[in-house]
Amino acid sequence: MARQEGLYPIVSLCRVLSVSRSGYYDWQKRLPSEQQKRRDKIRQAASTSYRESDGVYGYRKVHEDVIEAIGFYCCPETVRRVLAAEGMKYQTVRKHRNPKAHRDEHYAPNLLSREFTASATNEKWVSDITYIPTGEGWLYLAIVQDIFSRKIVGWSMSHRVDADLACSALDMAISNRRPTGEVLFHSDRGSQYTSSSFSSALHRHGCVTSMSRRGNCWDNAVAENFFSKLKRERVNRNRQKSPTFSKYSDWVCSGCVL
Repeated sequence: MARQEGLYPIVSLCRVLSVSRSGYYDWQKRLPSEQQKRRDKIRQAASTSYRESDGVYGYRKVHEDVIEAIGFYCCPETVRRVLAAEGMKYQTVRKHRNPKAHRDEHYAPNLLSREFTASATNEKWVSDITYIPTGEGWLYLAIVQDIFSRKIVGWSMSHRVDADLACSALDMAISNRRPTGEVLFHSDRGSQYTSSSFSSALHRHGCVTSMSRRGNCWDNAVAENFFSKLKRERVNRNRQKSPTFSKYSDWVCSGCVL
């Protein structure tokens, strides 16, 4: 009725909605309850967090911002319902298939076996390659991540997804960390990682090879999780700008902290 008050007479609105005029005027003068004030604070904080992330945050990250902003606890489900009611949905990631490995290339058993913990740095590294859309076509990013610290210790970018891309990321990781002991190096079975050149590079640097089982992304969940966050928080928010390779390199690399 408050939204339609300027278009229709109050008498008509009250009759259609079976509301007394005195009741409507009393409602207008009534101060908001403490529960309503609480809801308004949550809604405002959730909307602010969502807008400032350019729509890439899901309800879990928005919930963290809401708790910090309002100064009291609310459950994540409340934030999820608020976002849904306001039509605020986080952006999803476009998929791109990885080239299959050839039969004559080098496989390795899954030595990591989903043990995503380490007792020290340079004990276990994981690696993966992802695909980023730009105004000039696909940009390919390879990363090497230390399981102990969860930091990206090496990365490489190229407009070609080949073994050189994976080798360059490995070389950067070795140069940055200079491991003195044996490193367990885990990846999927993409053709870049099963190639002879990459296998030789691992052997040269004294790494022990571990690979996910065929078609099982959960075996490399740490790297997959990093790419998911990178795309939500860096890539998707800049997609409408149709950036070039070099521009995207600056954006993405700023999210890859050694």
